[in-house]
Amino acid sequence: MGMNDRHENPFDMIAEDTAPRGGILTRLRGAPRIVFAVICLLVGLGIAVADELLRDVEREAERAQETAVEDATPLDISRAVIADLEGGIGPAVTMLIEEGLEEARNLGDAMLVIRMNTPGGLDSATRDIIRLILASDVPVMTYVAPSGARAASAGTYILYASHVAVMAPSTNLGAATPVQMGGGGLGGGGEDEDASEDPMTRKVVNDSVAFIRGLAELRGRNADWAEEAVREGASITSSVAIEQNVADYIADDLRAAIDGADGRVVNLPRGSVVLESAGAELVQFEPNFMTRFLGVITNPNVAYILMLIGIYGLIFEFANPGIVFSGVIGAISLILGLFALNLLPVNYAAFALVGLGVALMIAEVFSPSFGIMGIGGAIAFALGSMMIFDGDVPGFELDISVVIAATAVTGLIIFIALTTALRSFRARTVSGDEGLQDETGTVLNWSGKTGEIMIHSERWHAVADEALAPGDSVRVLAREGLNLRVAPMAQAGSDASAPRIRTT
Repeated sequence: MGMNDRHENPFDMIAEDTAPRGGILTRLRGAPRIVFAVICLLVGLGIAVADELLRDVEREAERAQETAVEDATPLDISRAVIADLEGGIGPAVTMLIEEGLEEARNLGDAMLVIRMNTPGGLDSATRDIIRLILASDVPVMTYVAPSGARAASAGTYILYASHVAVMAPSTNLGAATPVQMGGGGLGGGGEDEDASEDPMTRKVVNDSVAFIRGLAELRGRNADWAEEAVREGASITSSVAIEQNVADYIADDLRAAIDGADGRVVNLPRGSVVLESAGAELVQFEPNFMTRFLGVITNPNVAYILMLIGIYGLIFEFANPGIVFSGVIGAISLILGLFALNLLPVNYAAFALVGLGVALMIAEVFSPSFGIMGIGGAIAFALGSMMIFDGDVPGFELDISVVIAATAVTGLIIFIALTTALRSFRARTVSGDEGLQDETGTVLNWSGKTGEIMIHSERWHAVADEALAPGDSVRVLAREGLNLRVAPMAQAGSDASAPRIRTT
């Protein structure tokens, strides 16, 4: 055999050595299973690690809570003072919270519960309330109730400032974007809107964001959502608020809300305390007369009506001097109305428009212009009334039906009062010398050209150009000093057009 017969082809040997056993396709079919198994293993490992980390965080939080409870001083809460915050937040609400805190402080072992349902209110009043809460040595709970209630706008800030934040089912909070006094809203919806806002708007919004974030950090609540509520006007329901650490818990009723605070640690100016509120007695707080009175007159509709009553009263008094009653009522109402308006978000340019409307309606009575000034005055009055309050401030809007009714009544009253005054002014005088002219009397006695007559139940000395007899009817032509010049009725009629001379 030759050399080529004894040795195999080397290329065949290489091919045999490198050929995969079982085939390439077989190995490729098994690769996805391996990859899938590896991925599952990694995912399971990640879940296990994350679960362990979460458990560590929970254990650390529990240890911190236990430490806080151990370090905190127990505070026995045997009574809970309930103050109802219903409607817009204004100066009267500030007085309500201040008195409620004072009541709880005087009881000694009480907490204040603010049962809230508000659309918002004034920035100044809100900040005053928050300052009272932050400085209070009495625990304050905000309870958004009943179901369907809200803690919108200013109410969100107060809830964040409270030591305990509780919500009833189906309640909501948020929409905390500030608004300008006498202008539009200051909300923002993102970077594009922020870029287009004027510097003053950005300053107001940023100030509000810093304010509510500070409250969130102080109470350990969700600061990011608080900023979203201010910048974008975000709102959430009670269940979401609990999930996102905006509120503390949900309570079906007031009893559950107070009992749920038992064991919670809150920070007061004197230090940390752990509340022992289970079974606390419920004490309904009743504000004093001045607080209730302020709450009534600072209602925009009431303040507006008081101002109008003041205007009506003064117009009647000027039209009919001496009535006194209308002037007194008008002055008191006007002062109360102006006092209330001073505490409310008022557009002073609208005041000028209301005044212009009243002036035009008065001018129409004195100088008739075929209704042009009267109609213009009514329009100016109505427009000024609708703009007199800042409609962007929640809870402080003027009812349009009140404006319509007030415009109609104001125009009617001014027309009637001033028309009556003009008629009275233009009527013949019924007193003094002018009041005696053309009056009739009866001759009592007469001698020659002088005698005495009875007129207006008064005895007067009279003179005439001819002789008269007792019982004759005479008419007064003029007064001459202490004498009346008279003439018989028949002659007086012919002399009516003659000039009358009065001597003193």
